[in-house]
Amino acid sequence: QVQLVESGGGSVQPGGSLRLSCAASGISFSTYTMAWYRQAPGNQRDLVASISSGERTTYADSVRGRFTISRDNAKNTVDLEMNSLRSEDTAVYYCSAQRIRSNYWGQGTQVTVSS
Repeated sequence: QVQLVESGGGSVQPGGSLRLSCAASGISFSTYTMAWYRQAPGNQRDLVASISSGERTTYADSVRGRFTISRDNAKNTVDLEMNSLRSEDTAVYYCSAQRIRSNYWGQGTQVTVSS
């Protein structure tokens, strides 16, 4: 059974930082591209950042330079370090594991940026 469990969400003031973590089980973790998506109320789910099995990273323009994605294949975890948070970063953040013909999602964790 595949499980992706996110943690680390919460509330923070603008300019603050949060670190999200996703623990994966039931998959051959090192062979998957791991990604973080987010979805704000009334919006579609958008890609925030991804890291391939070869550790190539991609970022949405809106977060490049502020967010950093990383993975630990020994622990089967993928993290998202979020700095200089803005109100527009408020959303539910989802972890995703992707491979050809396979795509798994976590349950999501809420991030709220507000003064």
